[in-house]
Amino acid sequence: MAAAGVVVLLGAGVSGCGTEAKAVCGVVVDSTSYADPATSRSDVTSKLPAFAQGCDWIAFAAVTGSSESSTCRQDPVSIAATKAENPNANPVVEDRIRTHRITEVLPRAVALFDCPTEGEGSDVLGALRYLVKQMSAQRQPDKAHQIIVFSDLINNRGELNINKLDLSEAARAQKAKQLRASQLMPDLAGYGVVVHGFLREKTASPDRFPLLEDFWKETFEAAGASPVDLL
Repeated sequence: MAAAGVVVLLGAGVSGCGTEAKAVCGVVVDSTSYADPATSRSDVTSKLPAFAQGCDWIAFAAVTGSSESSTCRQDPVSIAATKAENPNANPVVEDRIRTHRITEVLPRAVALFDCPTEGEGSDVLGALRYLVKQMSAQRQPDKAHQIIVFSDLINNRGELNINKLDLSEAARAQKAKQLRASQLMPDLAGYGVVVHGFLREKTASPDRFPLLEDFWKETFEAAGASPVDLL
């Protein structure tokens, strides 16, 4: 997906050499109650490696009770070879470097499951803001932006408490616009987003579940994300 907002890679000259440029990526891992079921961890181990294959650079963010100010961090991984590492744009060299660096992605993501408790509840929006801050600091033309989220999206901190949210159509639309206008939801123009584990425990009453799905799709889309998949 072509990026509407451009992205530049951090570090010294991070860019693909010898192969087609891939995406600037981000991973959100929910360390709150979402992390308890074994299914959540197996989702990461089974789905993240394939996602990382399409990335030249990948950043990480943890959902905690205070995500944006969390001390639980993992450094980004620069997957593509730099020009200094592969001056002749040799695809064999590129593939060798990529293969090695992709092995660093999964351990860093899994480590975020075990972040210490930081306040009550789950601050999903803060994790998205921190992740997008890293990604938007990268600016490079014609790079795709892709985010994979491992979370149930049960945000219950600050201005968004999913459990008390008015889910009528008008109220949903207003809340989605409010979150973006107040910059609580980051600018996701040009970003594709896929969520694994959405409402995994289905704590909401059955009649609220599809409305919560509508709310999150509307919220991501109001921030500019496309496509958006809640799985």
